[in-house]
Amino acid sequence: MAVDRYVKLTVTCVVLAGLVLCTQSPANPAQADRMNVLFLVVDDLNTWLLGDTNRYAGKVVAPNIQRLADSGVLFSRTYTAAPFCSPSRTALLSGVSPYKSGLYENGMDIDASSALQHATSFPKLFKEAGYTIASYGKIGHGWGDRSDWDDHIPHKRDPNPPNAPLTSVGRGEQDWGPTHLAEADMHDTQYADAAIKQLQKKHDSPFLIACGLFHPHMPWYVPQKYFDMFPLDEVTTPELLADDLDDVPPLGRAVTAGKSRFVASVLKSGLHRQGVQGYLAATAYSDAQMGRVLEALDRSPYRDNTIVVLISDHGFHVGEKSHWQKGTLWEEATHSLMLWRVPGMTRAGGVSERFVSLQDIYPTLTELCAIKPPDYVDGRSLAPLLRNPNAAWQSTAISALYDRYVSIRTERFRYIRYRDDQEEFYDCSKDPHEWVNLIGQIGNPVYTTAIKELRIAVPALSNMALPLPSKKGNRDE
Repeated sequence: MAVDRYVKLTVTCVVLAGLVLCTQSPANPAQADRMNVLFLVVDDLNTWLLGDTNRYAGKVVAPNIQRLADSGVLFSRTYTAAPFCSPSRTALLSGVSPYKSGLYENGMDIDASSALQHATSFPKLFKEAGYTIASYGKIGHGWGDRSDWDDHIPHKRDPNPPNAPLTSVGRGEQDWGPTHLAEADMHDTQYADAAIKQLQKKHDSPFLIACGLFHPHMPWYVPQKYFDMFPLDEVTTPELLADDLDDVPPLGRAVTAGKSRFVASVLKSGLHRQGVQGYLAATAYSDAQMGRVLEALDRSPYRDNTIVVLISDHGFHVGEKSHWQKGTLWEEATHSLMLWRVPGMTRAGGVSERFVSLQDIYPTLTELCAIKPPDYVDGRSLAPLLRNPNAAWQSTAISALYDRYVSIRTERFRYIRYRDDQEEFYDCSKDPHEWVNLIGQIGNPVYTTAIKELRIAVPALSNMALPLPSKKGNRDE
């Protein structure tokens, strides 16, 4: 009958259509909806470019990072889990806080940490979820299996100029001046080249591309044109207080003792302005490379389905509190940079002033990409703040250092606990430079209550992992 023939024909067409759809659909339909990730890391980049004149009132040239901030959400109060490269990067990649791993500084035996032995990095987790993962330059520091990456170029320092040191105070990596290398031959330039090449490829599965730049880590050897952006007579130096460390407890002064001698030599030689120029030049060079990567993404077909995260691993002192480089629990070393652009979620020009941590990256990325994180992962997803930068939030800005020293930063205060009941407490709303340690002051009920609350907010000394043993030869990369 005609009806039977019609039914048979209809069934046949439906079956054929189903076969065609199955052939055209991805093997894992969930992967088709997952966003890509571009993860960008800049070493030792402080927050001068944020325009807070309490931190730095001079000119900073970083237009590409600024454009990224304008296109998404800038977290203006981001803090590192530890103010050294290895513990900071290991913590954010593994999801294990330093006070649980025992990794508080560079040069420690990471293999001795039970917590890290059982941890899974978020890039490896993404690979297990079907992502193609690639790493170029300095992403981790001493932890993680490089073979996990589908494509990988490890970090390597540029060779020093043949006539280094270039300054009268130069010693080891603490030096600056024009490089003898062509910009195209510098490793950071080549890491950016590799990330660009990866973005230009056709990808049939979601990807996570990580690109990490070494500059403005010292030494500051970059092309002359970046120094020329900052004529010496136009360079502003950060404000310093001569007796800044007088009210700091002995263990706090010991943290900066070695670097204080370098700062003294810089100031005595009249080279502070030149040092700041070197830092600004190295920052401008890194910004240029990041700009090339971001431009490649914007020109690719992946712009509208790629999460962009740009961070610094910690902050940096350039003389403030008689210190140079990182490795303190004060604002200069703990305050970090973090920007997010999430298609379909973030709005251009968003700024969140909530106090967050780099430790929050792991749970955020896994939530956004619908990947279940391990149960042990520390931190808190930033998704509510990506949707609404002003959402309610309890500070996660805890930083740890050395022998279980710990700090927390809140909207108004900073509290630091060393050992042997040695503490610091600052009202940052009135004292943004952290020049006046209020821990010894009595009679202010607001401060008394705040100190009690912050002592409880940080991990108890007895609950913090003991520092890992040192490991010879594990220098700052």
